[in-house]
Amino acid sequence: MRAFLASSIGVATAAALALPLALPSTALAHPAATRQSAGAGTSAPAAPSAIAGSTQSLPLVPVGPSADRSTGVPGMSTSPRLPDTRGLSAREVRTFSLVGVVWDDASTRLDGRVQVRTRSVTTSAWSEWQDVDTHNSEHAADPDTAERGTGRVRGSTAPLWVGQSDGIEVRVQAEHGDREVSSGLPTGMRIELVDPGESSRPHSDAKNGNGTAEPSPVVDDDDKGELAVLPGMTMEMAESSSANVPMAPLGAQEIPALNKADSTADAVLADEALAAAPYIGPRPKIVTRLGWGADESLREKGFVYTNTVKAAFVHHTASGNNYACKDAPAVLRSLYRYHVVSSGWRDIGYNFAVDKCGTVYEGRAGGVAKAVLGAHTMGFNTDSMGVAVIGTFASTTAPKAAVDAVARLTAWKLGLFGADPRAKTTLRSGGGNLYAKGSNVRLNVISGHRDGFATECPGRQLYDKLPPTRTASAKLQGRP
Repeated sequence: MRAFLASSIGVATAAALALPLALPSTALAHPAATRQSAGAGTSAPAAPSAIAGSTQSLPLVPVGPSADRSTGVPGMSTSPRLPDTRGLSAREVRTFSLVGVVWDDASTRLDGRVQVRTRSVTTSAWSEWQDVDTHNSEHAADPDTAERGTGRVRGSTAPLWVGQSDGIEVRVQAEHGDREVSSGLPTGMRIELVDPGESSRPHSDAKNGNGTAEPSPVVDDDDKGELAVLPGMTMEMAESSSANVPMAPLGAQEIPALNKADSTADAVLADEALAAAPYIGPRPKIVTRLGWGADESLREKGFVYTNTVKAAFVHHTASGNNYACKDAPAVLRSLYRYHVVSSGWRDIGYNFAVDKCGTVYEGRAGGVAKAVLGAHTMGFNTDSMGVAVIGTFASTTAPKAAVDAVARLTAWKLGLFGADPRAKTTLRSGGGNLYAKGSNVRLNVISGHRDGFATECPGRQLYDKLPPTRTASAKLQGRP
C-alpha cells in the first residue's frame, strides 16, 4: 500500500479519542459471525487456550471538509461541492490487525479512494495515511454460482494488514480516474476491523518433533458413520484435516515435503489416472489449515469440487508487506475472517497462500491434492487453482523465496492433473469484465490474475516473474 505523509497528529485530541468504544455489528455478518464476532452474545466452543478472533463492523457516514484539518488527506479534495465523501472520525476501538471496507451490493463498483490511519497498540502512535486497494470483485465467486447467490456476498476492497492497533480513522472519496465525481459511492459502506485471534489447535504429544499429531486413522466410530477426532478437535476440524489423509495424519499441522518419485502417488488422491512416469514435481511442505489456526466453524460445511485443475492463477493479497514471516498465520486468519465474515464467501478465496519467506499454506478447505473450487479469479474459478503471495507487489520486488515456492507448488499440483506449466489451456468464462460468460478463452497454464480479469493483481513486480516461473515449474516436473 502507498503511504502518504500528512501533518503529524501524534498528539490526538482528547475529544477524538474519548469517543465511545466502537461496538461490533452483526447486521452484515455471515451466520458464523453471530457466534464469533466480539460482543455477539454467544461463542462457539474453542480448543483449550485458544482466543477466538473477532470482527468490528462500523458504518461509514457522510463527511464534509473539516475546518480544523490543516492538510487533510493527501490527494483528497476538500471542496464543499463534493458531497459523496464518507468516513469515520478518529476513535478508539478494540484491538484489531487488519482493515477493509465492504458495501451492500457485490456487483457495484467502488470508484473512489479509500485511506485509513491507525493507532499502534505497541507505540500509541498514529500511522501515516495509507491507501486501501479498492479492487472490485475480481477476487470472488463466479456469477450465478451457489456461493455468489447466498445473499450474504458483499462488495469489498482488498484487506490491509496494519498490525495490532486500537485506533482508526477512515476517509473515502468518490473519484473517477483524475476526475472527481459528485456521487457514486456504494450504499451500506462499512469499515471492517479484524482481530485474527490466536491459533486453535487440538492437543498433541508432538512426538514427531514438529507439533504434528501422531498418526490417527480416519475411521468410523463404532461403524456409526462418525469421523474419529483427536482430543480437543471439533468435527469441523476433523472434516478439514481428513481431506488431506493419507498425505498427513488426522490432526497434522503440516503436510511433509516429498521427493519427485514419491510424489507421483499423490495423483491417486487427485482422482487422476495418469500415464506411467507422469510429470509431477516434488511435493512442497504445506502448512495445513490446522497449522495456521483456521477457525473451521466460520466456513460453510462441506466442500465443493470442480472436474480438474487446468490452470493456476497467481495473485497478491494486496494487504501490504509490513508483516514478519512468523506473523503470516495471523495474517491468514485475518484474510480468512475478512473473506467469510465480512465479504460473505463460503471460505477463504484462495486455494493456497505463500508468504514472503516461501512457506506454502493450505487455503480453501477440501484437500490440497483435490480440485477444490475457489473464489479467486471471478469468471475462471472452475477447473483452476488460485495461489496468493501474501503482500503487495505493484512497486515492491517479489521475494525470490516466494517466487520459487510458487514454482514448486505449481510443479506439484499442476502435475497431479497432467498440466504443463509452459503450455496454454482453454477455460470457459463464467462471466467477468474481460470475457463474456460462456466464451472459451486461451490462457497460460500459469497465469496472473490480470490475465482473466481487468485488475492490477498480482502487481507488476510479481507478474513479471511469471515467465521464468513457468520454466522453473516445468523443470521441476522433469519435462524436456
